[in-house]
Amino acid sequence: MQTVVPLIEKPRGLLRRYAWRYSRKNLGDVADPVRALAHHSGVLMANGALEMVAAKQWKALDHRLRWLAIQATSSGIGCSWCTDFGYYEGMQTGVDPRKVRDVPRWRDSDVYDEQERLVLEYAEATTATPVVIDDELVKRLHASFTDEQIVELACWVALENYRSRINAGLGLESQGYSSKCELAPA
Repeated sequence: MQTVVPLIEKPRGLLRRYAWRYSRKNLGDVADPVRALAHHSGVLMANGALEMVAAKQWKALDHRLRWLAIQATSSGIGCSWCTDFGYYEGMQTGVDPRKVRDVPRWRDSDVYDEQERLVLEYAEATTATPVVIDDELVKRLHASFTDEQIVELACWVALENYRSRINAGLGLESQGYSSKCELAPA
């Protein structure tokens, strides 16, 4: 598949140079979403600000639960770039490799505990259109998480919906992050 906009190879201007440097520092390479969003400086700046604030300030939820919510969301949407990067991120941050592999088939897997299953179920329910969250799911969320954690969980799912829809909408596909992992994807 061809990207909808060409990926900018060489950054021009302070904002783009900063985005390239930040991406290389954190990922070892310039991520294709950065190269695509660089066509619009306002979008690039807003996206970068959102990502940096979320990374630094959204800390109420355990990082492994956050990762599960994000990966389940990108998997549900079918964004190959996000799923590929999510696999890499899970492996790099110490998520159990069995859990990394089993996200697409979480309902049939025996590697997740009840809280993780709840996160996966919530991510699936809130990524669906229309969103359907029944009273039982709400009750179970409140039994396992604080209000602050529930808000953050909802925001991680929403942020990944935002990312995945942008990347898929721009025709971005896997950039090969998962191939850098010792354990190959299933």
